[in-house]
Amino acid sequence: MKKIAVALAFVVSAGMLVSCGQGNASSKVKKENVENAEKRDNTINQGAPEISFDKQEFDFGTVKEGEVVETTFVVTNTGKSDLVITHAQASCGCTVPEWTKDPIAPGETGDIKVSFNTSGRTNKQSKSVTLTTNTEKGREIIKISGMVTPKNKDA
Repeated sequence: MKKIAVALAFVVSAGMLVSCGQGNASSKVKKENVENAEKRDNTINQGAPEISFDKQEFDFGTVKEGEVVETTFVVTNTGKSDLVITHAQASCGCTVPEWTKDPIAPGETGDIKVSFNTSGRTNKQSKSVTLTTNTEKGREIIKISGMVTPKNKDA
């Protein structure tokens, strides 16, 4: 048994040594990939987009159940290249974000409209929207909160 294990180890080691010495690695690199990487690096060297908000949290106060609360978050690209918001995901189905799909140039602004349907949601409410962006961080979070008073139930 010991001889079989030693023989197997020798065969595996010999195979690894022989296979590692084959070919020239630089001949396997595609010129197109190198050119694409250079373009990407030049874009990165311009500076990543940076996002700033007019507000990151919105308190809608006290509302009655059944109302739809809306607010708009204004985003500004304070970076040096175009800001792209690729996705906006709400923390629950009662919250719906609508966002600027076009790239936001440096110094320009865009809107993120957030609607919250209070039907079936009572008491203290806190919802968030996660933005997927091309900033260095890659994710940004904005929040809404407030108090929803229940409808009067007739007996």
